[in-house]
Amino acid sequence: MDLRQFLMCLSLCTAFALSKPTEKKDRVHHEPQLSDKDHNDAQSFDYDHDAFLGAEEAKSFDQLTPEESKERLGKIVSKIDGDKDGFVTVDELKDWIKFAQKRWIYEDVERQWKGHDLNEDGLVSWEEYKNATYGYVLDDPDPDDGFNYKQMMVRDERRFKMADKDGDLIATKEEFTAFLHPEEYEYMKDIVVQETMEDIDKNADGFIDLEEYIGDMYSHDGNADEPEWVKTEREQFVEFRDKNRDGKMDKEETKDWILPSDYDHAEAEARHLVYESDQNKDGKLTKEEIVDKYDLFVGSQATDFGEALVRHDEF
Repeated sequence: MDLRQFLMCLSLCTAFALSKPTEKKDRVHHEPQLSDKDHNDAQSFDYDHDAFLGAEEAKSFDQLTPEESKERLGKIVSKIDGDKDGFVTVDELKDWIKFAQKRWIYEDVERQWKGHDLNEDGLVSWEEYKNATYGYVLDDPDPDDGFNYKQMMVRDERRFKMADKDGDLIATKEEFTAFLHPEEYEYMKDIVVQETMEDIDKNADGFIDLEEYIGDMYSHDGNADEPEWVKTEREQFVEFRDKNRDGKMDKEETKDWILPSDYDHAEAEARHLVYESDQNKDGKLTKEEIVDKYDLFVGSQATDFGEALVRHDEF
């Protein structure tokens, strides 16, 4: 499937989704939960394993012997200790947990990097990205599918320039990650808000009014009666979204809506792991302290078998 077919498919899928009158469109960027398991250390450390490693990686440790788990854990600790001072702090552990939870983002960047670093110099310039992404479609001023690729390219260029901190129109891998996943970076949040407002603000007055807000997530599709969730969203707009009660959302109100300040699950888990493992209570962990408490951080055949016995006894 070439780019034009993909984008056409994407636009049709979006239109189809929006045409369902009972289906809600969600623009809010929430921090994902660290695990779908219960956080109950008295029963098992499954939640902690998922939080520390990511759910998929945690499964791989369950196949290892305790010795193998400890060895791999030790190697991970060396990566977590960013300043190489021999200690793991709460902040370093928090950063690692966030990395582990968002590993899929970095894997996505790696996949796209190979297709856009055309000269293989370890950087992606705007010209490289533009040629790889839009290339031939820009040669056709009137594409058959009617999709406005030039408008999309202008929007991409603006975002690329925002991600490119030094302004040389050449992105490092970190800047390219910010370009592809701007919601993950503090300095990119304004562009996320701007793009969202442009999508929803149909009369282009620089604000989102109530009908634009509802219209973005719900299509009447000829139905006179609105679902209950739509009525609730109307109330949410009036009571909570429109903070200054002027009947519309400005940039700051939109930012509060789509980029809420969520509870920091990663920091809470980092503090929990340090508290449970910090033998000398100095507020930081050595590699030895972590490996001594390895079953809190990672699984193994032994812990997996032990938890299976507990579950069997309960059954």
